[in-house]
Amino acid sequence: MSSGKLKALFQPLKVGDITLRNRIVMAPMGMGLGGLNGEVNERLIGYYTARAQGGAGLIDVAVTTIDYPTGCAAPRVLRVDHDRFIPGLARLARAIKTEGACVFLQLLHAGRYARSTHTGVQPVAPSAIASRYTGEMPRELTTGEAEAIIEQFGAAARRAKESGFDGVELAANSGYLLSQFLSGLTNKRADRFGGDISGRTTFLLETVRTVRRLVGDTWPISLKLSVNEYMPDGNTIADSQVIARLAVTSGVSIVHAWAGWHESPVAMLPMSVPRGAFVPLAEVMKEVVNVPVMAAGRINDPVLADSIVAENRADLVAMGRAFLADPYFPIKASRGDLEGIRKCTACCTCFDAGMQSLVNSRGDGAVVCAVNAELGREAENLVQPTAIVKKILVVGGGPAGMEAARVASLRGHDVTLWEVGVRLGGTLLVATVPPYKQELGCLLEFLTTQLQRLAVRVELGKLASAQDIIGHGFDEIIVATGGRPIKPNMPGIDSQNVTASIEVLQGRQTGQKVLVVGGGMVGCETAEFLKAQGKMVTIVEALNKIAADVGPTTRWVLVARIKRSGIEVLAETTLVGITQKGALVEYQGRSDELQADTIVLAMGMTPERQLLEELEKMGVHPHTVGDCTSVGKIMQAVHAGWEVGCKV
Repeated sequence: MSSGKLKALFQPLKVGDITLRNRIVMAPMGMGLGGLNGEVNERLIGYYTARAQGGAGLIDVAVTTIDYPTGCAAPRVLRVDHDRFIPGLARLARAIKTEGACVFLQLLHAGRYARSTHTGVQPVAPSAIASRYTGEMPRELTTGEAEAIIEQFGAAARRAKESGFDGVELAANSGYLLSQFLSGLTNKRADRFGGDISGRTTFLLETVRTVRRLVGDTWPISLKLSVNEYMPDGNTIADSQVIARLAVTSGVSIVHAWAGWHESPVAMLPMSVPRGAFVPLAEVMKEVVNVPVMAAGRINDPVLADSIVAENRADLVAMGRAFLADPYFPIKASRGDLEGIRKCTACCTCFDAGMQSLVNSRGDGAVVCAVNAELGREAENLVQPTAIVKKILVVGGGPAGMEAARVASLRGHDVTLWEVGVRLGGTLLVATVPPYKQELGCLLEFLTTQLQRLAVRVELGKLASAQDIIGHGFDEIIVATGGRPIKPNMPGIDSQNVTASIEVLQGRQTGQKVLVVGGGMVGCETAEFLKAQGKMVTIVEALNKIAADVGPTTRWVLVARIKRSGIEVLAETTLVGITQKGALVEYQGRSDELQADTIVLAMGMTPERQLLEELEKMGVHPHTVGDCTSVGKIMQAVHAGWEVGCKV
C-alpha cells in the first residue's frame, strides 16, 4: 500500500518482532459492543474486521479488564482475567490479522474509576481519595494487593500472546489505576509504591518487567501515558519524561503519548480543540526515548497525520474517532481518494453515548457515531445491492435526505433529489457558521461528493408539490423537508425586530443589543456568533440552566466559554411578549421589560409536514426522514436517512 501524496504515513515500521504495514494506529476506544460477560461476539468481530479491511496498520483493542469485577472500567468490555477467554480472543485476533493489520490488546485496571453500580464492589486505588469523575470513594490497596495486581497484568499479557495478539498496551492514561500510582494527586502511599516520582513509578515498572518476563524479549509492549495530566499539582511533562525513560529501560517498546485525565479541566475532545493539538506531547517523548512514539488526539485528517510522521514529530499516529466515522479511510488515503473520506467532526456523540452507558444500570449501551449509522452493525451487511431497481425521489437536501439518497443510490437505485434551496446541506449550512463548528462542514463535503460520484440527479431551487411528484411516476418517495423555527403566539411577535436564529446564521443583520430567546445548543451558539461580532448579547432561558440539550462531553466546554465571553444569561426566565423597546419577560412570577434592538428566537424547530400531508390526502404514503418526522440532531437525521436508504 503506497501513495504518491502521503508517503511518510504509508511507510512500514518494525517494532520488536512485528512489522506494521503503515503508521496508522486505530486508537483504543471502549465501544460497549462485547458480550455482557466480557466475551468476544460476532458484533465486535465485525466491527474490528471492518477497520482491518480498511487499512489500519495496527489495531489496539480497547480497555480489556485484567481484574474482574473490581478493575472493570465499563459495561460490555472484554475480559482477559481467565484462560477461558483465550478462545474468543483468539478468534478476534485471527479475524483482524487475516486482513493484514497487526493487533494489540490494551490491558486496563480502572482503579478508582470503576463504578460500584456496575461492579458491585467498592473501587480500589493507591490511596483512599474520592474521584470527581465517579463521585465514589475507593478503598486503599494493601501492598500485597498491589503486588497481586502486577501479577494479574502479567498473566493477562501472557493470555494475549497465547491468543495470537501481536502485543499489548498498558493503560497508564486518563486517570486509570496505573495513572493513579504514577500521580502525586492520587498516590499518598508510604510503602515502596509511593513517595517521590521514583517511588510512584515503581508499580508501573514492576508491571512492565513482569509482563516482559512472561512474553519474552521481542514481543511488543506499548505504554499509553498521559504525558501532561492537566490537573492542578498533577504530573507534568517533565515528570512524564522521567517515567517514559524508566519504562523503556524496563522493557516498553512504544510510547503512546496521550493527554489529561477524565477529570482534567482542559478540553481535549470537542471540535473547538484544534486538530493535532496534542502532538507536542509526542514530540517531548521523542526527546527522551529511543523507541517509536505515537501521537494522538484530535487527528481526523490523513494529510495532517502524514505531516506529523514526515516532520518526525512522531513515528506513529493513533486515530480513534476517525475510524468510527470511516473504517476505510486509510485505504482511501493510500489511493489518494481524500475527498472520499467521511471525516470525524469531533461532535462527541460517541463519547456522550459512552457516558450514558456508564450511568445506565442495565449496562447495555453502545457507542454510536453521528455521521456513520453503520457503526457496530458491520456484521449485519445491511447495505446490499437491490434486486429490483426503483425510481426513487428524495425531497429535501439536508443531511437526512442526502444520506438517504446516497445509500439508495449506492445499492443501485435510480435516485433523484429535489432541494428548494440553491445549495445542498439544509441545517448543515447554518450549523457550520457559529464559532468552533467548522468541522461539521466535513459531513456536507462528504455527502455532496458522494451524490456527485453516484450520479444522483440533484435539482436545486425545486419547490415540490404533491401533484408534481405524482406526475413523475416515482416508485418510492422519501420526504426530508426538515423543520421550521418555532414562533410562539404572543403580543408583538411579528415585529420587525424579531427574527429566528437560523436567519441570523444565514446572514440577517441585528442591532447592537441582542436578546437571544432560548438557551439550548442553537441559542448558545447563536449568542457566541453574535458576541464574536461585538454585539451585546443576553440569553433568556426558561430552564434553570443553559445548554441542557448538549451532551456532557461538550456541554461544560460550551458553558465555560459563554461565561468567559461576557454573554449575560438569564435562567428560569420566560418570554411573554415583544415591546417597542425590547421584550417582556417573567421571572419567578415577576414581569420585567428587557431593552434590546433585536430579539432572536432560538426556541426550537417544529416538523415541516405540508408536503407530506398533501401527499397523504392524495393516497400516497411516502417514507419520512429527519426533522419532518421528529425534530432531532444531525445524528438522528443521518441515521434515519441511512435506515430508509437500506430498506427502499
